[in-house]
Amino acid sequence: MFSIRPFQQTDSDYHAAVSIFNRVWTEYPDTADEWKERDGRRAKNEKFARFLAEADGEAVAFATYSQPINIYHPNRFWLDIDVLPDFQRRGIGSALYRHLLAQLTAHKPATLFANTREDFASGVQFLTKLGYQEALREWESRLDPARVNLEPWRRYGQRMAQSGIAIQTVRELENDPDRDRKLYEMEWAIEQDVPETTTPTKPPFEEWRKVWTRSNLIPDAWWVAVQNGLYVGQTNLWRSQARESVLYTGVTGVVRTHRRLGIASALKVQAITYAQEHQVAEVRTWNEAHNAGMLSINDRFGFVRQPAHVDFIKKLREEPKYPAEEAKV
Repeated sequence: MFSIRPFQQTDSDYHAAVSIFNRVWTEYPDTADEWKERDGRRAKNEKFARFLAEADGEAVAFATYSQPINIYHPNRFWLDIDVLPDFQRRGIGSALYRHLLAQLTAHKPATLFANTREDFASGVQFLTKLGYQEALREWESRLDPARVNLEPWRRYGQRMAQSGIAIQTVRELENDPDRDRKLYEMEWAIEQDVPETTTPTKPPFEEWRKVWTRSNLIPDAWWVAVQNGLYVGQTNLWRSQARESVLYTGVTGVVRTHRRLGIASALKVQAITYAQEHQVAEVRTWNEAHNAGMLSINDRFGFVRQPAHVDFIKKLREEPKYPAEEAKV
């Protein structure tokens, strides 16, 4: 027998939930401190809750509903359910799913999202049986920086200099009083062209600025392409507290007016150079399956594709009209 209870923001519950996550997603370990920080930075109006399933007093699964600000809508919810391998196929995941739906009733959900990896057969089967449909597929790619010969790629940096485009880190841009606002607007311009599961939404500036409170931010590993004071492209790397030898790629992109100039490749050179200089064992990135441009660039650098991560969607009803520009989270 098992029981379901609300998650408490205590050290013991955080460690219990993170332990479950790390045993399910063994290749992507997290820490309790990262989860606490993430929860503390959630948007003030985000509807969020987490629940633990216990068997004989031991936490064996957890479930969460949340509202990511990049696709915010008051009736849109992202669901996460993870069950320890030894306790799968016992009805715990289904019970947690029903519990989430019951808790969400008051919020009148219209669209539900979930994610799993294509080779997690039980996860794919679970979502398919519940009526979810594949909405987006992202290839994960991994690179051993030590195996990359960057010399043939240095020409992209020379091309940038000749075009009057400087590649600078956000730390080097600290003296620009409008830096944060420029980064914010540039990211939004890029994000609108990044394939998403559903319509993207622009987060409020102050919510976006919470990025600077993240402990895994590396100011010296966030590069911006700048031309005549305009921010026209970026890439960044993030660290994991649980595995510091691995760096994760954040948003890499170039604004529409400056594409096909080699900026993305020049930015990638900076990122890989950083990884080599800091003896990073692996760099990981994710790209939507139809994003031929970025996939091609990563393939040429030697990134090796892994199983894809798949976003699923279930429409419960039509979403009430809620224009992205009016989203207030």
